[in-house]
Amino acid sequence: MSRDASAVVGLVLAGGRSVRFGGEKAVAVLEGRPLLAWAAQRLRTACANVAINVRPGTESEAAAKALGLPTLYDAPGDAAGPLAGVKAGLIWAEAQGASTLAVSPCDAPLLPNDLYVRLLERAEAGAAMAETSDGRQPLCAVWPVTALPLVREALAGGAHPPTWQVLERLGARKVFFEPPEAYANINTPADLAAVEAVRSRPT
Repeated sequence: MSRDASAVVGLVLAGGRSVRFGGEKAVAVLEGRPLLAWAAQRLRTACANVAINVRPGTESEAAAKALGLPTLYDAPGDAAGPLAGVKAGLIWAEAQGASTLAVSPCDAPLLPNDLYVRLLERAEAGAAMAETSDGRQPLCAVWPVTALPLVREALAGGAHPPTWQVLERLGARKVFFEPPEAYANINTPADLAAVEAVRSRPT
């Protein structure tokens, strides 16, 4: 079952505090563009619109606005973490009249270009997440908008269960990708330098 591309919107998760990076990694520059722009571009291959989940008053918020992208904020009272961002994205997706939200981390610029096309194909009308030989990759996932009540319930009372756990409760299909190195997160300046080295290698 395929779905209308206009029914799919995308969300970049860029609300983390990036403690190990020493600054906001979502705005760290790779080949002249902030990391959050790389993530947004990849989502655009499968999504009608893309928004960025950020904390108010941050450089990530300013960068998203400079790119003309909507900025979404975690709800007051929600525990900090990716699932709170997913909730904000699902609320936005519902308001857009979309049926599906594709979610991307801001800090994994080596992700495959066909990631979301393949996840959407496998998800059909439900949820799907990427998996590699290193395990689940729950921040690379698609969520049906109908998951919003379950996500709200999971976050109730300040709880923040692991994102993969909620995807499992939704019966998310797993889509296998290789190599696992493509899902590496940039957590330190050294990680960013390593990605730059990989991208500069001749193919």
